[in-house]
Amino acid sequence: MTDIQTILTILQRGGVVPVVRLPSLEQAVPLVRALLAGGITAIEPTMTSPGALDVLPILLAEIPAFGAGEAVLGMGSVTSPEQAAAAIDAGAHFIVAPVLDLPTVAYCVERGVPVMPGALTPSEIQTAWKAGASVVKVFPARVFGPGYFKDVLAPLPHLRLMPTGGVDLSNATDFVKAGAVAVGVGSALVDKKLIDAGDWAEITRRSAEYVRTVHEARGK
Repeated sequence: MTDIQTILTILQRGGVVPVVRLPSLEQAVPLVRALLAGGITAIEPTMTSPGALDVLPILLAEIPAFGAGEAVLGMGSVTSPEQAAAAIDAGAHFIVAPVLDLPTVAYCVERGVPVMPGALTPSEIQTAWKAGASVVKVFPARVFGPGYFKDVLAPLPHLRLMPTGGVDLSNATDFVKAGAVAVGVGSALVDKKLIDAGDWAEITRRSAEYVRTVHEARGK
């Protein structure tokens, strides 16, 4: 899967990108199956999780949705071109970063892989976009909230923005209505207690609730 627009279309279809940051990724396969069952179409394990690179080929091999073009698998918390290279070589369809590291953006652009660097101020966001970002991850989104998206997009309507950090069901609707193309959700969805308990049904239920919330906010 090498077409950037196809990857972005699949990601935006669900509109929710779970940030999978756990002490161990041993339960990654059942977790991802539960998330996808709720309508999620993009998964973001993080480089900060033990075994993150090792889990990518396992997920790609064991979950048919990735090969069928029904979902995409990325890598988050990427902060250098070397980390991006390792993730892409391991099978990542897209790269997400918490900061704006221009060499990392340039590397992903060269490889033809969607990259979503983190930025906060309008100048950072526009710099990321001009450098080749496919989507700009506004992080931490809780700092300014949904109204900030409307303010930024008014003079810069060409941007594609995704809030991450503090996004939950109480504000996801407002972020989408303010112009977010998708929302990044961490522990509010990928709840460690539920994972430890193996409560995959509840994770699927929550996933479906997030996806439904995004679609309703889009007017679909």
